[in-house]
Amino acid sequence: MTDRIIVGPACLEEGSDWLAGIEPRFAAILPHVSPLPLRLKPDGFGPLLHIILGQQVSVASANALWSKLQAADMTTPVAVKSATQGDLRGLGLSQQKARYAHALADADIDFDGLHNVPSDRVIKTLCAVKGIGMWTAEVYTMFSLGRADVFAPGDLAIQEAAKLLFDLPERPTERTLRKMADVWSPWRSVAARLFWAYYASTKQKDGII
Repeated sequence: MTDRIIVGPACLEEGSDWLAGIEPRFAAILPHVSPLPLRLKPDGFGPLLHIILGQQVSVASANALWSKLQAADMTTPVAVKSATQGDLRGLGLSQQKARYAHALADADIDFDGLHNVPSDRVIKTLCAVKGIGMWTAEVYTMFSLGRADVFAPGDLAIQEAAKLLFDLPERPTERTLRKMADVWSPWRSVAARLFWAYYASTKQKDGII
């Protein structure tokens, strides 16, 4: 049995209302950040590679790299496998990201099959690939598979938003924020969207690809 799937704005509204009912701070910001962006994305090799490109770089940088890969038709496992490290670096990937791209292509993930397994198993499967950590796996599971109860406590924008919203003395660690998020189940993906929207409204910039 898998998590509930977010399929449209009505799901976000339901989740937001539920979260606002248990957390006054969410209730306070909800009128200012609604409607929340749906943020659903396609699934598969290309979208996951796009997320990998977004690791530890700005949204603009990740999107620029992705545009170069698209222009070079370098968005499928077959294409990436046939490319050399030099080819990928010539498109702007760092040596590390080029290695990650090859690792993903070589992993032969059954992306269709991921739709039918629980989120924790999806994340475990993805994290077994070199270059994919919890943040990448959770973001993919949240947006490309639409799972309603996945969080991304390692995301710096979420951490900063949590610090501001909960008036914390410092940015919470991934471990602390993961524990905080337990009470937001079964709508942790909506809680993540609330934090990203709040971050965007306070910092005047987006926090996720």
